[in-house]
Amino acid sequence: MRRVVIDGRTLSYDDVVAVAHHGAGVELAEEVPPRLARERAVVDDVVDRQVPTYGLTTGLGTRSSYALPRDELEAFSVRTVRGRANAVGDPLPVPVVRSAVLARVNGLAGGGSGVRPEILTLLVALLNARVHPVIPEVGSIGAADLVQMAHVGLVVIGEGSAEFAGEVLDGAAALRRAGLAPAELGPKDGHVLCSASPLAAGQGALALHEAAAVLTLAQAVTALTYEGFRANTSPLDARVLELRPAPGQSRAAGELLALLDGGALSDPRNARRVQDPVSLRCSAQVHGALHTALDFADAALRPELNGCGDNPVVLADTGEILSSGNFHTPALALAFDTLALALTQTASISAERMRRLLDPAVSGLPANLSPYGPERSGFAPLAKTAQALVAEIRMLSVPVSTDPRHGAHAVEDDSTNAALGARRLTTILVRLRQLLAVESVVATQAVDLAAPPVLGRGPEFLHSAIRKVVSRLDDDRACGVDVETVGRDILGSDDVRGTLRALAGGSA
Repeated sequence: MRRVVIDGRTLSYDDVVAVAHHGAGVELAEEVPPRLARERAVVDDVVDRQVPTYGLTTGLGTRSSYALPRDELEAFSVRTVRGRANAVGDPLPVPVVRSAVLARVNGLAGGGSGVRPEILTLLVALLNARVHPVIPEVGSIGAADLVQMAHVGLVVIGEGSAEFAGEVLDGAAALRRAGLAPAELGPKDGHVLCSASPLAAGQGALALHEAAAVLTLAQAVTALTYEGFRANTSPLDARVLELRPAPGQSRAAGELLALLDGGALSDPRNARRVQDPVSLRCSAQVHGALHTALDFADAALRPELNGCGDNPVVLADTGEILSSGNFHTPALALAFDTLALALTQTASISAERMRRLLDPAVSGLPANLSPYGPERSGFAPLAKTAQALVAEIRMLSVPVSTDPRHGAHAVEDDSTNAALGARRLTTILVRLRQLLAVESVVATQAVDLAAPPVLGRGPEFLHSAIRKVVSRLDDDRACGVDVETVGRDILGSDDVRGTLRALAGGSA
């Protein structure tokens, strides 16, 4: 079993996926415990000297001017967790919970929180023992993920609920069955357990990893449609693109040409038309924009995943605890919104390419790709499914980072909705993969009917993979099950994705 070493600095999206989806183990780098011990000594010193410090020796939010009695600090930590565990809705999926806990573990390991080392050790143990706190899906407005992460804090102190071995138990029972004991919270620990934006970071990491894979799938399915349509590849020519170097378009065009390499379409003179519909002709521009949106999201997410989002922060070198705005995530929320919009553009042209394949006046193929003529429906009804998927994706792409909202009166007067932005990406990506499955089923039939002399390596691989699980459409039949099969077994396959990535010019 793979193990992911946590140092607070180098957590990757692949690491998050390994822990969240594949149960990889977690261990702390050797430099982490000494780092935490040094920072905790600063916290203890500030407490002993009774220095006014937000969330440590004072209250939180509008109560930050209230000095806490020394003998109340431990109880205040526990009340902080209990008082913020107010999320509602269905429980988040286990992989999302694991990604959030892992993101918080990494944030704590990197330093700045001043947490007791025992707390971090227990969070690591929860992951390794597969004790998963039950976190309701709604509660964060992006002013840190306080309300939802407090549910993790409840399990840490032996309260709340957790899933263990397929059963939802109260927190104390889950810990006991896993051979773990609840932690005793010291000053600041309760606030640390609720702080930062690990839910946005963890679920965002899963979304970005999947979005990159879905972009490769979109490129491969587009190449398959190119083959069925006998599209003109001259718009992908590097000399054309250099005349207006829009962000990402040359990269996307290069990947499409790599997928088409080895086929007749590599020579634009083999195209059926001089100029194709925009959904084919400008696919590199649209997919290039998605590449650019992914780069923007990556630049915004990596500091969140590998940084300290606490407030206040502990500086061990100087012995200070300073107020911080590091919990605020406007760039991350904006990046998630941008990515949602770019995915919507990609979805829109997928549906349009599919519709062009069904139109004999444009495609030169039989109507609705039925070999029996107009008395059969062929794939026409699937166009409705494609449009329904696009409608849902478009609805989910509405920006959330500009939504007006506030937290504690007078002091928390802005927030970002970053966690919501990450959560809706998950649904968008599911729907987009289903849409690409629709296009790929239709494009595979188009290739069969067009019967090109030789396919490019990418379309040839994808066509063959699809035909192993879905037969050619002759007479009308229910095609929804075909779409589901392709979406799950082909477009959802790690092996298929790896091969397509390699054929597009990336590492397998």
